[in-house]
Amino acid sequence: MKAALWYQKKDIRIEEVPEPQVRDDTVKIQVKWCGICGSDLHEYAAGPIFIPVDHPHPITGEKAPVIMGHEFSGQVVEVGKNVTNVKPGDRVVVEPMDVCGECPACRSGKYNLCSSLGFHGLAGGGGGFSEFTTFPAKFVHKIPDSLSYDKAALVEPMSVALHSLRVGGFQVGQSAVVAGAGPIGLATIECLKAAGARQVIVIQRKSIRQEYAIRSGADAVLDPGVDDVVGQIRELTGGVGADIAFETTGSEQCYRLALDAITFAGTLVVTSIWEGDISYNPNTVVMGEKKVVGSICYCNDFPSTIAMMADGRIPAEGYITKKIYLGDIVKEGFETLTGPEKKSQVKILVTPDRAEL
Repeated sequence: MKAALWYQKKDIRIEEVPEPQVRDDTVKIQVKWCGICGSDLHEYAAGPIFIPVDHPHPITGEKAPVIMGHEFSGQVVEVGKNVTNVKPGDRVVVEPMDVCGECPACRSGKYNLCSSLGFHGLAGGGGGFSEFTTFPAKFVHKIPDSLSYDKAALVEPMSVALHSLRVGGFQVGQSAVVAGAGPIGLATIECLKAAGARQVIVIQRKSIRQEYAIRSGADAVLDPGVDDVVGQIRELTGGVGADIAFETTGSEQCYRLALDAITFAGTLVVTSIWEGDISYNPNTVVMGEKKVVGSICYCNDFPSTIAMMADGRIPAEGYITKKIYLGDIVKEGFETLTGPEKKSQVKILVTPDRAEL
């Protein structure tokens, strides 16, 4: 079968690899659509970050080159003898987490904080940028017929956003700031609106992404290159600042702005993955008793996300800006998303089947 393998930074190759074989507790899935994630872009432009290179991953036992892709939907074609939650023919998405199940975090139920955490499509063991993949049945979720395969490929990034609301303790009626209108930023806007945010203010430099933010439900969009972002957020929130903010860019400037823009005792949720260190004055946190919390992926969030996307509470309209064939993933996908056109794109979906295009 065809698959896209990461070898090193700026080196992703389409190759013929053996089709994966199902095991007792796993499910074999024919991939329909797989999104290119910001994490994939970090690996392409500046990796390795999550991808094991020097030593095999402790769960998968593999290291680079690895098949990429973790935001995918597909159809079950085969199941292991111990699998009871899905059957061949089922339409599914995968919660793509490699976890040990034995560390203190896993035993406490916070499997997304596993001490050996890996991701299908980054840590080895297969991935969604391929024709077929296998994964443990416990992380395979059925989707209703009302949710199309292409939109179902968005369940993973939407779950990242929904989880960040839960980690941050978001409450109905709060005002919120979202730094960045890329894929996770837009997903966060949609989840905030679905969850009952009173007001959503977005920080985004001038580009078509400002329009995307408004379309996703933002009440105001501020350009940090032009606007007095903190001053205007205070004005828009009655002089006190926002209740909660979400940093989705990995930008030091946006981190500082978001932290300054929240009210006393407010919360900043950091969802972005960073390529390096930043600096800021901790007194901003101390003097306002502000809280800064990290949010990584998801934990028991897929069922809620699937339900909210299926009934339209999370519409995700216009989120998919381009669809491409697996064989063209480097030029039409990774180069597009790291080149001059990147601001015009939200989510590029990849299919191993030309007939889907």
